[in-house]
Amino acid sequence: MKTFLVILGALLLVSAAPEASHHVTAAQYEQWKKDLSNWGRWGKDDEIGALNLITAAKRKQAAALVKEGFSVSMAADLDTVKAVDNPNPFELKMLTIGSDQISSNYHGIAHTHLDSLAHINDNGVFFNGYKPDSATVLKQGHAKNSIHNVKNGIFTRGILIDIPRLKGVPYLEPGTPIYVEDLEAWEKKAKVKVGAGDALFVRTGVWARRKAQGPWLRGRAEGGRSAGLDPSVIPWLKQRDIAVMGSDHPQYVAPAELRGAVHDFALLHLGVHLFDNCDLEALADAAAARNRWEFLVTAAPLAIVGGTGSPANPIATF
Repeated sequence: MKTFLVILGALLLVSAAPEASHHVTAAQYEQWKKDLSNWGRWGKDDEIGALNLITAAKRKQAAALVKEGFSVSMAADLDTVKAVDNPNPFELKMLTIGSDQISSNYHGIAHTHLDSLAHINDNGVFFNGYKPDSATVLKQGHAKNSIHNVKNGIFTRGILIDIPRLKGVPYLEPGTPIYVEDLEAWEKKAKVKVGAGDALFVRTGVWARRKAQGPWLRGRAEGGRSAGLDPSVIPWLKQRDIAVMGSDHPQYVAPAELRGAVHDFALLHLGVHLFDNCDLEALADAAAARNRWEFLVTAAPLAIVGGTGSPANPIATF
């Protein structure tokens, strides 16, 4: 009887326990900056953060994923048309019939690019405690954490998490949050598991929705609405030790006080470089046709000394 009562009591406690909350308070977010930080993990002079997780062994593992030699780009075509979600279009100027000039303000929600660890700061402090003099930076760029540190490129295992496919829809509606439960449900469905040194790509279907319904206001702008990773996934990202992350937009989904939380936390506290505004539609189709959601990822930014990022063309090879 005593054993029965103990078991019954345990069951009652479980049934009475509230469901896990996805709500992240400002105080909790601040505490994560201390508890989950990768500052100092690879030394006080480290400038590449989680890219340290892409070891020689990891590169060999990634190379072994190439079975067919079929490759697909994750970059959107350069967009030269001004729109509500593209306030700074790429500018293409033909100088002669065999010469052209391009220019771009590539950060934001329109153009595929790689953010460096010199992109996001908190009161002037960047990843690993780097605190530059702003006047010096405006004259000659960043002395540390710049995209030039990634000149040798990214070569690792990539995993695509396709949340619209998981939910049986062509794309997520603006404002739809993605929780840890969604990420792990996809892992179970796709029979993959995100691990240390991986490049994680999360599809929300931005470009499929834009093609079907046209541009809409996204990002940090007042009134902007984007689907993407909820701030509650931040501890999961730390636990899984991803090396780099990408999506079809910069992960701006949350109430105004935490807008951009995942994007900013990844760069500033986890030291995770970000591929923003990837066009993941072709990759999703290629992965679904093969029922293979892991692949080799290769990418190389422009060798910009002092730069906060670079336009990029990440490639998946099966």
